[in-house]
Amino acid sequence: MAAAGSESLRVGFVGAGRMAEAIAQGLIRAGKVEAKQVLASAPTDKNLCHFRALGCQTTHSNQEVLQSCSLIIFATKPQVLPDVLAEVASVVTTEHIVVSVAAGIPLSSLEELLPPKTRVLRVSPNLPCIVQEGAMVMARGHHARNDDAKLLQNLLEACGQCIEVPESYVDIHTGLSGSGVAFVCTFSEALAEGAIKMGMPSALAHRIAAQTLLGTAKMLQQEGKHPAQLRTDVLTPAGTTIHGLHALEKGGLRAAAMSAVEAATCRAKELSKK
Repeated sequence: MAAAGSESLRVGFVGAGRMAEAIAQGLIRAGKVEAKQVLASAPTDKNLCHFRALGCQTTHSNQEVLQSCSLIIFATKPQVLPDVLAEVASVVTTEHIVVSVAAGIPLSSLEELLPPKTRVLRVSPNLPCIVQEGAMVMARGHHARNDDAKLLQNLLEACGQCIEVPESYVDIHTGLSGSGVAFVCTFSEALAEGAIKMGMPSALAHRIAAQTLLGTAKMLQQEGKHPAQLRTDVLTPAGTTIHGLHALEKGGLRAAAMSAVEAATCRAKELSKK
């Protein structure tokens, strides 16, 4: 098994769904890992074919992934992860870096299911990892080392932004960014439908709405401005924008968005306690 910090790092995926594929694709495209150094396992070939298309190795044996790789990303559904960890626990060593992207399973539970002193980290990704524009946070367990966190962060930045946070922020991230993708899509759809109502063709309206969100997000990131400042830059006295903003305020957009993040976060916390 290759040392975690070596150039010949082997990355294993237990679970080969969409998020696992997105992370693997990001790592390979960015040159972080060679495709032949990636091994993925799943019960059937349904998703493994996507890994093979990337040039990765595949197997139906979860234990083989642990025996062949030093950094293992568990990307199974949360409800099956405990059984999967029980299955592979006998081959987990202190040389492994174990990473979970399963929602709702805290580090304490992961550490209880694995041998003592296992180096465990927890990652909360979001769907834009698929286009290498993800917003991810990661938290480390009791035995994960500084070098483990740095290595993982460096790898995952191939899929977007990855920020180390206290684990207490992970559920909030789920509400803000994991579920937030759906909230943003709902807003984009509403913007486009407003334009459709006013006479613009549907395809054009949705294309312009999406580009408006993309351009605004890039300005917020690149200029480092608070959203309120950028919003003010668009306003002119008695102009179109202030009339539109007044309509949004009357509709309760701000309160609804805050409540949506709160509701999603509270649900994530409930799931973490089960």
